[in-house]
Amino acid sequence: MREDTVMARNLVRFDPFAELSRLQREFFEDGVYGLRQAKLPTTDIYTKDDKELIVEVHLPDFDESDISVDIDEGALVIQAEKHEKEEDKGKKYVVRESSQSFYRRIALPQQSDQGKIAARFDKGVLRVEVPFAALPAPTKVPISAGPAS
Repeated sequence: MREDTVMARNLVRFDPFAELSRLQREFFEDGVYGLRQAKLPTTDIYTKDDKELIVEVHLPDFDESDISVDIDEGALVIQAEKHEKEEDKGKKYVVRESSQSFYRRIALPQQSDQGKIAARFDKGVLRVEVPFAALPAPTKVPISAGPAS
């Protein structure tokens, strides 16, 4: 066996995001840095029958009024923001505030029909349907016999 073949088998493929992923897992695990596990909304992106792109974002802690869906420069932008403010004079604090936010930017495929994008929010799940525009059928080019002119 050639030496370069053996060497190639022993090389590890370089992954520039491996260290970033490791740090992210370490940061968000319970007990590390004294933080509890971060609860990030699940986002599913898939195609249905190669005719449309479906984006489902699980946002159980948000109301429909907290969510916005926009198209910006060929991308689908989903944002959710919730602020809660509570005052209770019977407790030692005067104001209790909390906020949650979510942001996701998804590049739309070139064949997406942006004029027909529809969004629906039901039982904590935002579903955005991005239909694909019909692609033109291929055109057959006739081949003629003889020398090129």
